[in-house]
Amino acid sequence: MTHPGPATLPLLAHAQPDAVLAWRHDGPVTVERFLGDVRRLASGLPAGGHVLNVCTDRYRFTVGLAASLVRGKISLLPSTHTPETVRQLLAFAPDAFCLTDDPACDIDLPQHYFLEIGDAPPAPEDSAVPMIDVDQTVAYVFTSGSTGAPMPHPKSWGALVRNIAAEADRLGVVGRPFTLIGTVPPQHMYGFESTVLLALLSGGAIWSGRPFYPADIADALNAVPRPRVLVTTPFHLRTLLAADAEVPPADLVVSATAPLSGNLAVAVEAQLQCPLIEIYGCTETGQTATRRTAKTAEWQLMRDLVLSVEDGKVWAQGGHVETPTVLNDIIEPTSGDRFLLHGRSADLVNIAGKRSSLGYLNHQLNAIPGVVDGSFFMPDEEQADGVTRLTAVVVAPGLDRATLLQALRERIDPLFLPRPLIFADALPRNATGKLPRAALEELRRTLGGRE
Repeated sequence: MTHPGPATLPLLAHAQPDAVLAWRHDGPVTVERFLGDVRRLASGLPAGGHVLNVCTDRYRFTVGLAASLVRGKISLLPSTHTPETVRQLLAFAPDAFCLTDDPACDIDLPQHYFLEIGDAPPAPEDSAVPMIDVDQTVAYVFTSGSTGAPMPHPKSWGALVRNIAAEADRLGVVGRPFTLIGTVPPQHMYGFESTVLLALLSGGAIWSGRPFYPADIADALNAVPRPRVLVTTPFHLRTLLAADAEVPPADLVVSATAPLSGNLAVAVEAQLQCPLIEIYGCTETGQTATRRTAKTAEWQLMRDLVLSVEDGKVWAQGGHVETPTVLNDIIEPTSGDRFLLHGRSADLVNIAGKRSSLGYLNHQLNAIPGVVDGSFFMPDEEQADGVTRLTAVVVAPGLDRATLLQALRERIDPLFLPRPLIFADALPRNATGKLPRAALEELRRTLGGRE
């Protein structure tokens, strides 16, 4: 592939060696210190060409990513690190090794431990920012194929740089300092783009921790200077509001992984005293569109991206999407670069000839006042009468079943009312706020429920 621009692009957008690139519990980390840490780690990495970077400290993950880039190694970013996933990764990349900052890491791969050097004096060559070939494969991100085996999607440096430039422009962080606080892991595509690459390629800084609970988020916001950007998920935002804790103001909130309701977006903006921007994307395309959810339901494509509809399928192309890619969502183009999102194609349900989507049903459920969290799903076993019976699990401490079902009747067709409706203390969400199907099935078996 030929490019009209330069054949290489810099690893960092920071102009000065004393610029702050990260904040840790012991204080700021400069670009000069970061580049020194990158070169020291890079010099000691094993020979394998593929790296499973599982460092939990976001700064260490970022150093590991940069060191891998400098050495020409490819980062592997699966959605989980289960033993079966690791076995499948090893079949895909037999030379893979694990970079970890956990002495008790039990991942069954050759391991390289991230050793902190401390405040070692920088070498003269540490001030030079590495240049990366635009065609270099930075990472493989994985989706589940029809067989359940992870399906690799390569991400080149040039495409990622264009993606992040479009994001930075849309978020309004170009040309001003900012610190990113992420509740999502850097190994997830969303966290990788919006808590690591966004800082590196837009001159910002990262917070090294990964706050999870409301008190952790408040502490992290207090630990870094303004302007500060909270990169999070609907799950974390609902939990933050439900805690009714005192949270310092942010300057921007970014949310992804599942659509937010307009009501929740309005409440978050009031609580954190700043705008909230949602990002829509997928593993195959990366970030595709954004919206200010408190103001509009419409999504706006990122620059240079276009959608086309062919044979009932919606394709994205242009910008950082180098080849036309089908989107596995129900999308309604509206005008120009705008569209409405109606849920995942795989989430479609058909009951007695009427169709809806789990995404739409979840949106309506979570928009009910008093619902802290909730999700519809289709149980595995088929009903004896052949009629589809949706199940919903909900966290709503102040509501009873009758009140909640009545509120749902006002929002959705009665055919899609859940049978059963199960009340729980919490939903089994993973680190990115998503609900694994197996965990929902186990919760249903454990808690039961009635119609």
